[in-house]
Amino acid sequence: MNILIIGGGGREHALGWKIAQSESCDKLYFAPGNAGTSALGTNLEIDVNDFPTIKETILNQHIDLVIVGPEEPLVRGLSDEIKSDSRTKDCLVVGPSKAGAALEGSKDFAKQFMHKYGIPTASARAFNKANIEDGKAFLSTLSAPYVLKADGLAAGKGVIITDSLEDAYQHLKDMLVHEKFGDASQSVLIEEFLSGIELSVFVLTDGKDYLILPEAKDYKRISEGDKGPNTGGMGAISPVKFAKENSFLSKVEERVVKPTIDGLQQEGIDYKGFIFIGLMNVAGNPYVIEYNVRMGDPETEVVIPRIKNDLVPVLAATASGTLAGHTLEISDQTASTVILVSGGYPGSYEKGKLISGLDSDLEAIIFHAGTKKDGENTITSGGRVIACTGIGPSMQSALEQSYKAAKLIDWEHKNYRRDIGFDLDQ
Repeated sequence: MNILIIGGGGREHALGWKIAQSESCDKLYFAPGNAGTSALGTNLEIDVNDFPTIKETILNQHIDLVIVGPEEPLVRGLSDEIKSDSRTKDCLVVGPSKAGAALEGSKDFAKQFMHKYGIPTASARAFNKANIEDGKAFLSTLSAPYVLKADGLAAGKGVIITDSLEDAYQHLKDMLVHEKFGDASQSVLIEEFLSGIELSVFVLTDGKDYLILPEAKDYKRISEGDKGPNTGGMGAISPVKFAKENSFLSKVEERVVKPTIDGLQQEGIDYKGFIFIGLMNVAGNPYVIEYNVRMGDPETEVVIPRIKNDLVPVLAATASGTLAGHTLEISDQTASTVILVSGGYPGSYEKGKLISGLDSDLEAIIFHAGTKKDGENTITSGGRVIACTGIGPSMQSALEQSYKAAKLIDWEHKNYRRDIGFDLDQ
């Protein structure tokens, strides 16, 4: 098969790394890819939201399978665009329809979906600029901490948690009136705070049948001890020990996964792709924090390396609606990833920094995110730059590999968290 992966981050590099190992993969393309993906296949200078050029590429390169990595093209309807065009309708696509992508594209829609199908989640209400005073009144009925979420896509940064009611009022104003997150915060969800430990569970579904991938825990805050502003993710661990305890994952499947798939069917939503379920373990019970309609990043960099069997036939079956009977063979080893970021991230940061150490003796698997080639050199081109993934019989041994690589790979003002996995007893 000729395969096209849409996206250019660590998630897409990790998927490409796995797919390139498949005997079913003839030619592999990335749009746009990064400096790391160029070693696996052909990078194409195509924006992920340039649907006409993507369709022309499917035709010109005889693409059989498209895997859509990031959320934005899915929310904008890329899968529908490919399927509705008579020239490209036979191309297999891993990625839900625009209707399915609303699970991530609108937190209000997702919350209503969960309530309708009895999926456990925190109570919440949505507010806009016109009823901001009602939003303030609702905040005053809650207890700290206060949770505010931009309804739309905000690159993983649209969630505010504060212990101060006055700060919550100001954040609500900043989001709705001053458009802190642009169009994403035209509507804001004010949500009950759930106390517990977070976990990410990943599902691959053809809309009828499903496979549950390895779980993971990621670390969103920029600083040690989970302090500072949210980022797109500073590291991840898989598996997560507490997920195996007290039948927690069985509860997730029965209370969350099955009713989610059933709900999609009842709504008549065409869904062929990944569902990322962000969970909170509250006293041994799963509550859904959010849905994403694609694999997470950096969780992909620890989930995919633990899958032992060929992934391409499974992805093709997902896209063709024939997933029944397929299985996944999962390694019992632990995978960890540590994300190296540009200085200043998630705020303003400089690009174009020369990266050294990539040719060092590294035990870890190196996945590129915000990188690009500058002649023979590799330079930074984003906030999250490199993911260092270690694999070993224990979390400690995996992290040793990750942190060894994190020290050897370098550029001016590089930053990373030194406490990934600090809250897990493995």
